[in-house]
Amino acid sequence: MAHTELDLLERRTIEDMLNAKMPVSKIASEIGRHRSTVYREIKRNAFTDDELSYLNGYYGVNAQKTAAARRARRRKLVRLADLRDAVIAQLKEGWSPEQIAGRLGFENRPVRVSHETIYAYIYGPNGQSEELARYLPSRRKKRKPRYARRSRGQVFPPERSIHQRPDYVKSRETFGDWEGDLMIFERAQGKMNVASLVERKTRYAVLFRNNDRSSTHVMRKLMDVMEPLPQPARRSITFDRGFEFREWRRLRPGIGTDAWFCDPQAPWQKGSVENLNKRARRYLPRDTQVAALSNRYMKAICDRLNGTPRKCLGWRTPTEAFREELMKLR
Repeated sequence: MAHTELDLLERRTIEDMLNAKMPVSKIASEIGRHRSTVYREIKRNAFTDDELSYLNGYYGVNAQKTAAARRARRRKLVRLADLRDAVIAQLKEGWSPEQIAGRLGFENRPVRVSHETIYAYIYGPNGQSEELARYLPSRRKKRKPRYARRSRGQVFPPERSIHQRPDYVKSRETFGDWEGDLMIFERAQGKMNVASLVERKTRYAVLFRNNDRSSTHVMRKLMDVMEPLPQPARRSITFDRGFEFREWRRLRPGIGTDAWFCDPQAPWQKGSVENLNKRARRYLPRDTQVAALSNRYMKAICDRLNGTPRKCLGWRTPTEAFREELMKLR
């Protein structure tokens, strides 16, 4: 069944039944809606005013007007062609919805939209027909409602921040601290990607192919790749805050590896793997047919990267430096 908005009759029924002290489950049954729909309706469209607190409550007619005003705000980008064209132009320049909305406010435009309105348009019928989501810095096929999205602060807690990472990791004093990332390719490759890992002290690189971007899949493959190493050679990994890494808690019980996370929108804080990605792009450009990448080919790329002398290693190769560190663990 297609989703339909509550109408005025339903809202008046909710008001009458609330006044009669009826439970929400009973109201939902009466109007043929799910109880969560009724709970959400009451929460979003009830009248509240600190100065007129004695009038606070749910009123059907007022709720109808509130909901209509909200829909009108959402439709700004449908109704106002100039505003819509300006937003789409900035999306195509690579601006995020937050940047576009913020700039409209900074320029004191007479008509503005919030970033949530822009996201709603992008993932709505009009935006999908124009494939606007492909211009977003972080793309998903669908977007969860704002109130259903999980806070990244919960996924990546403050105690796992890069600022809490021990100083010896930052200074590259110890062996076994890595950085990790995903290399993403053109849309035609679907969810396929290449994971990149680099050991911070020796610059030793590991690349492996993934058929999926789900965090469960990525972490499972990562642990399979890292597990053969001695535990001191896999002390920690620093990631960005991409949701591909939200299952990071598997690392500690799985292979005894800690996880640290960069600040939001701060990829330079894991500069070693960013540098690795740049070097690897010589062999893995964005139009690469990822499905055709064999394990032998991936190993050949790693061997070439790890066999190149590096100034920061006193012109040793990463392979030589990595082997020396492994020998010290014996």
